[in-house]
Amino acid sequence: MSSNEMTSLFPIFDPALAAYIHEKGESKIFSSGEVLMRPGQFFKYAMLIVRGKVKLYREGDDGEEFFMYFLEPGSACALSMMCMARNQASTIMAIAVEETEVIMIPIQYMDTLMREYPAWYNFVIETYRTRFEELLDVVDQIAFKNMDERLEWYLKRQVQVLGNDINLTHQQIATDINSSREVISRLLKKLEISGKITMERHIIHWKGRE
Repeated sequence: MSSNEMTSLFPIFDPALAAYIHEKGESKIFSSGEVLMRPGQFFKYAMLIVRGKVKLYREGDDGEEFFMYFLEPGSACALSMMCMARNQASTIMAIAVEETEVIMIPIQYMDTLMREYPAWYNFVIETYRTRFEELLDVVDQIAFKNMDERLEWYLKRQVQVLGNDINLTHQQIATDINSSREVISRLLKKLEISGKITMERHIIHWKGRE
């Protein structure tokens, strides 16, 4: 990716910052289903998403997972930045939804980026703010919504990123929102009766308003 393409994808970057990242960053491609980040991993890079989509999960002590949010082109993984800056192990799982290209910026350049490139500092702060708001939304759903509402909220988030045809099994959805397949199947049937979705094998067609 050229520095000009980078400023188009990351509008907050000025030409000098884009040129520096182009020089120091390393491009890496992850296949669909490949893990970018796993619990217990220590980071030596900050990751910028330039192509594809990534799903982030929080993993519990017993191995259960809960879907948190997507990373799309033009975004960065705030949690990898935080873990890297504090030299802490990751507590999340990140998986490529489709073939995904990332620019990996080695940790040794972070001080220079923060000190000499104000646009990078602003980008990091905005990334933290955006992800914090998304996490608050997740907490609100868990704390204050019943499972019917959580499922509909989850489906709307998938539609916003993946489109109206959601290619997920009932078990995958149950895993993402920490429920059981039986409960999800029952609630999906209710949504189908209400006219918000139609279902085929492993595909849910969203028809409700976002």
